[in-house]
Formats: sequence, C-alpha cells, structure tokens
Amino acid sequence: MKTITVFKGDGIGPEITDAVLEILKAAKAPLDYEIFRVGEAEYEENGALIPEKAFASFERNKILLKSPITTPVGKGFRSLNVTLREKYDLYANIRPAKSNAAVVTPFKDVDIVTFRENTEDLYVGVEEQIDAGTVHATKIITRRASTRIIADAFAYARAQGRKKVTCVHKANILKKSDGLFLSVFREIAENYPDIEADDKIVDNVCMQLVMRPQQFDIMVMPNLYGDIVSDLTSGLIGGLGLLPSSNLGKDYAMFEAVHGSAPDIAGKNIANPTALLWSACMMLEHLGELDVAAKIRRAVDQVLAEGSCKTPDIGGKATTAEYCSQIIGRF
Repeated sequence: MKTITVFKGDGIGPEITDAVLEILKAAKAPLDYEIFRVGEAEYEENGALIPEKAFASFERNKILLKSPITTPVGKGFRSLNVTLREKYDLYANIRPAKSNAAVVTPFKDVDIVTFRENTEDLYVGVEEQIDAGTVHATKIITRRASTRIIADAFAYARAQGRKKVTCVHKANILKKSDGLFLSVFREIAENYPDIEADDKIVDNVCMQLVMRPQQFDIMVMPNLYGDIVSDLTSGLIGGLGLLPSSNLGKDYAMFEAVHGSAPDIAGKNIANPTALLWSACMMLEHLGELDVAAKIRRAVDQVLAEGSCKTPDIGGKATTAEYCSQIIGRF
C-alpha cells in the first residue's frame, strides 16, 4: 500500500475530495491517505494556510492529491499553488484536454496535452513600484527551466506515440526571454527527428485553437501562456470541471484539478468531481497502478455516455453524490 497526502482545500474542495476518495476506495486503489484541511478556512481558524504537519506529510510521502485552495485576497498572500510548485520544484505542469463524445461542445476530436513550465516567468512575483503611476514586473526565463520542460514534452510524445510538439511563445516581441525558450526548443527538437516540431505565436495559437483544435497534439510553453492556453483547451472539451493536471518534479508529484474552489456552489452537492478524479487517475498511472486507473476511466466514460447522470456544469441535473454512486456502480 502506498500512502499519499491529501489536501481537502476550500469551497467545493472538501466535497469533491470526499467523492474522489470514495471512488478510489471502491475501485480498490492500493492507497492509504493522510488527509489535511488547507487554505482560507484553515488560516481563519489556526493562522496558517497550510499547517506544518501537512507539509511534513507531503515531504514524507512525495505524492499529493490536492483539491482547490482559496488564497485569502488582500492579505499579502501569494497563491498557494505557486508556493507549492516553487517549494517542491514541481516544474512540469501537464494538462491533458480530451474530448468526450458524451459532453456536447462545438468541438470534436480534441486531444491536446499542454506542458507548462511551472516555476518561473512572471509567476516569480517580482514587481517594483517605480513611481505612483508605474509598476515593473520581472519576467524570468532560464535555459535550465526551459530545457527541463521542453525535454519532458518531447520524451512524453515519443513514449505515448504522439506525433507533434508545438512551442508556444511571443518571441517576435520578447526576443530575449521567449527567444531563449524558442531557441532551446529548436535545439532539443533536433534530437527527436521522429516527432514533428513547429512553433506558433501565442495569440495565433488562441485563434487556431477555436478554429481547428485538431491540428494540435502536444504544446509546450512558458508559465503564463500555459495557464491561459490550458484554460482555453478546457473550454473546448466542456469546461474546467473536466480538465485534470499533474505537477511533477524530480522528487515530488502533485495532482490537482485545474479549476478553483467555486465558493458560490460549495455545499450544494452539485460540484463536478471529474477533474479531480481524472487527476487521481494520472496519479495512479504515475504510481504504476494502470489497471485501477483504467477501471475508473472506463466507469466515468460509461456514466457520461449513458447521459442520465451528469452534473449541472455539463448539462445535467445530477448531484455530486448521485454521480459518484453511478461511477462506483460500474465497477
């Protein structure tokens, strides 16, 4: 049995976490859990967004399943997601967006994996107040970080039998920073003659994604573009409730839904746990539990294909509990 750390988060976090853990247990995932409350509610009660014992658990177990966290607004806190990525060098944010025929959108046959560099770019949070009307923000791009994420994208493409990797950038304007990222991409691409490599400017990518998303396979890009573009890809497949992610480093791995804590629907039993559940499947695959992950994925596909049990965000009226029960019933 592998012990993992679980952060239940805020808003809809606790209820979708409970649903996912129930499904994992029903699927007989060989896991034990150390579960912690983190985020705004924890801060208001105990004065810490993430308790030290939660950090210690992650450092011990190396694997974290994290539901959405609310970072208090206007209290001087950086995003907890950014903090975790930097603290544990979770440099590779991988976000797969794949169409499901049972979820109706204007877009068909979307199958895109976004590789987002996760530790630098504007997300370093370095800003300087120049005068009363001027603020400078520092964008950092390094060869080391660029090499890691781009090499991972190509290695993933080859291992998964994917055909194409696209570098997304703004090197026509940011000639040194994005220019470095693009230069590293072209260098690494030479080592993968079996993989088609191209590059596109980020604004053009956004247009192309809503005109013909099927042209994209794997995309790799700096931090800010990755955040924006991957949310766009979620819209192609039905929304953030269907977009999972992994955050991988050399020593640690964190798996999380991309969406926020949605406090407006918290406690209403209508939240869609699919993104967190599919993130848990990515975690199982990372741990080598391929059969359990496949069992859960098949069950979700069957429930969605049947069509009678969907949460409101994807056109249904089912509660979180009903949806969870239907998935478990397919095991």
